[in-house]
Amino acid sequence: MTTMKVAVLGLGIMGSGMARQLLAAGFEVAVWNRSADKAAPLVEAGARIARTPGDAATGADVVVAMLADDTVSRAVWTGEAGALAAMANGAIAIDCSTLTGGWVAELSGLAEARGLHFLEAPVTGSRDQAAQGALRFLVGGESEVLVNARPVFDAMGSTVVHLGPVGSGATVKLANNFLCGVQAASLAEALALIEKRGLDVELAMSILTDGAPGSPLLKAVSRRMIDHAFEPHFLVPLMAKDLGYAGQALTEAGIVSAIAEAAKARFMEADEAGHTDRDIAAVIQPLRS
Repeated sequence: MTTMKVAVLGLGIMGSGMARQLLAAGFEVAVWNRSADKAAPLVEAGARIARTPGDAATGADVVVAMLADDTVSRAVWTGEAGALAAMANGAIAIDCSTLTGGWVAELSGLAEARGLHFLEAPVTGSRDQAAQGALRFLVGGESEVLVNARPVFDAMGSTVVHLGPVGSGATVKLANNFLCGVQAASLAEALALIEKRGLDVELAMSILTDGAPGSPLLKAVSRRMIDHAFEPHFLVPLMAKDLGYAGQALTEAGIVSAIAEAAKARFMEADEAGHTDRDIAAVIQPLRS
């Protein structure tokens, strides 16, 4: 049986873990990242480092992108030496980034015009799930294409949810991150209040995390906030971006959301205060000062 060739575009916190899982599963993997130094550990693990997105995509059966936002996704897929132009007819393009529904729909059309298959597959989970191959993929696209891409998804994650046509994944992912961002921002305000009143933080937070507000996200992020443990699982500016995209999606659906804008403002404040490369738990830091 011929080994499936997979290209991975974007080797940040998530993409690097996904590429490593593909290598461990025995795929032939080419990797590209704007900062080539991030590819070095994967090359040692057996990946081929590519000079451009197009170089990575050449000869690939499946091309997987995990990128920061619409602008970067557009450049990597369609820019100079972009991936779409280099892909072979019938190959599968998968974008796992958190993107707007508008760009996802446009990208799908561009891929189809090139004779390619396209799936959107944003994920739930963060650094640890990517490293463990335990991501959940929220897939939008044709079921027949998903069947052919399934071995790649199975190597990178534990769950694949086919939500419907292209755009479905973006909608659910933005709803997911909207709720996560709002929880993290409100948690920062609540914990800052407890600290400023001089209360026993561990005792007070045990009431919140074990009570009705105690979601898995609240439990994990509150621990990082209390411990000042800001090694990134999910970066501050990416959450600000996702909340902006979620607010845009809500507006397009006729829902005016003051909540999305307020939460985004908290993350922007943390970003501007120098916490750009830190975990979303660092959203509390400006409130502490």
